[in-house]
Amino acid sequence: MPRIQPLPDLLISQIAAGEVVERPASVLKELIENSLDAGATKIDVQLEEGGVKLIRVADDGGGIPREDLPLALARHATSKIASLADLERVASYGFRGEALASITAVARVAITSRTPEAPHAWQLDAGNAAAVAPAALSAGTVIVVADLYFNTPARRKFLKTTATEFSHCDDVLTRMAQVRPDVEFTLTHNGQLKRRLASADFARRARDLLGEEFLAQARSVDATAGPLRLAGYAALPAYARSSRAEQYFYVNGRFVRDKLLVHAARQAYADVLHGAHHPAYVLFLELDPAAVDVNVHPAKTEVRFRDARGVHQFVFHAVQRVLAAPLAAAHAAASGVPPVPRGFPPITPTFAPPQQTSFALHEPTAAAYLEFVSQAFTDAIPSAPTFAATQHPLGYALAQLHGIYILAQNTQGLVLVDMHAAHERILYERLKTGADSQTEVQQLLVPVLFAASAGEFASAEAHADTLTTLGFAIAPAGPQQLAVRAVPVLLSGGDIVALARALLADLAEQPASRVIETRRNELLGTMACHGAVRAHRSLSVPEMNALLRQMETTERADQCNHGRPTWVQLSISELDRLFMRGR
Repeated sequence: MPRIQPLPDLLISQIAAGEVVERPASVLKELIENSLDAGATKIDVQLEEGGVKLIRVADDGGGIPREDLPLALARHATSKIASLADLERVASYGFRGEALASITAVARVAITSRTPEAPHAWQLDAGNAAAVAPAALSAGTVIVVADLYFNTPARRKFLKTTATEFSHCDDVLTRMAQVRPDVEFTLTHNGQLKRRLASADFARRARDLLGEEFLAQARSVDATAGPLRLAGYAALPAYARSSRAEQYFYVNGRFVRDKLLVHAARQAYADVLHGAHHPAYVLFLELDPAAVDVNVHPAKTEVRFRDARGVHQFVFHAVQRVLAAPLAAAHAAASGVPPVPRGFPPITPTFAPPQQTSFALHEPTAAAYLEFVSQAFTDAIPSAPTFAATQHPLGYALAQLHGIYILAQNTQGLVLVDMHAAHERILYERLKTGADSQTEVQQLLVPVLFAASAGEFASAEAHADTLTTLGFAIAPAGPQQLAVRAVPVLLSGGDIVALARALLADLAEQPASRVIETRRNELLGTMACHGAVRAHRSLSVPEMNALLRQMETTERADQCNHGRPTWVQLSISELDRLFMRGR
């Protein structure tokens, strides 16, 4: 039987490199993080062949003293932490002392550095760690990583094309530059300048990296709850993308790919996002470093929260509130004027449906109710007042196009509104409000029985009070059966067993039922779609203006229930370009 023996240091470092150095972009990430930790205000990155042949990172940071240069390449040597207490409150990017040692194990590394008080710089070649020689450098540190995986050719075979590897490196620089707009970045590839980012504020840096369109379509996020703060930008659903490429989430300045945070943000968009598209956002979460563990993985892109549920709910509600803000409120926040008051009576019915009425779509009473809501839209429109376009984000109606679109004029130019999509959102939000204000429960004449697992039994017992609050009565009916004796009226027409199972599973993981809300909203959304004004219906100017005012005071009015935009803006400058004015 083979004897147990310690592994050689080089092999240990190469094993660690398998976790830290996945590709050239992994190396670049570690080097930029070290530069930022050193207080750099300028970082210059030069790449050759996607970073496989060369990665050179130069900064103007504090530098490394001569006597510390050999330690910089040693395993588990760091200036960032000295005790367990430091580890539990890590505020720097690098702290494990693995990065340079792991990189040195699979590449040719040289470091040149000069501290402010040193008369000149010093250089260390990792191939001869004992030899530290004088060098020329005005300030900061230059690290050169050449011939990645030169001694492990099997690993090199897994790398992709030069263009792909450069793309990953560019993504790394983008993530780091996003969170540190005060730092100037330059990126050169094969001698060609690819990026030059001057120091700026967060808005300018977001514009430089993501483009003017993103910033024009984004709403500012700034929410605080105790020690938690969320800031940044959340793009409107109309800007949604087919991939997650424009999703940037940072925890205490560190870019992370955390499933909990991604799920919270996705849920905030759930009621407004179209199909399989993905939202775009740049969000910065700040909290006590002791409340988050960043030491989960050597790559440091995964984190673990002490109060994961609380963080999830905070992020979800913070983003949801921003996306749900009525147009008038968002316009007032942007322009510094108070919100537009509700100048028109709400489009709601003046009677309450009978208590026993079910909103299941197949019932005749639901169709009658929708007919009444649609008629209420027409009856509630007042006589035409005089509007001041400067007070209304959607301006003043001019005409109707083909019975489908409303043309309106505001201070920026021309507004086009899809009247069916807009009215659908208005009705949907009012139906949700009505459903939230009453807790109607449907007692089942014959309880619905189903075979339950041990986990479902435990969930039903542990969350009995929550189930009652949600309008459900679920109790044991035998050693292996649960009985559903009551459900919310709005959901009585659905698959009760499937709903009960999903609810019990959901309650086992979350503090409240997203399943109930999702299923209810699906039904209400269908009702609103059928109740909204149809295309090709002629509206008078007062009717169109009433619809515009309702949109401005309705939550999530930028999208219909299916995630499609309800209106678009054409500025005067865009119209001038169409007609080549000024050329």
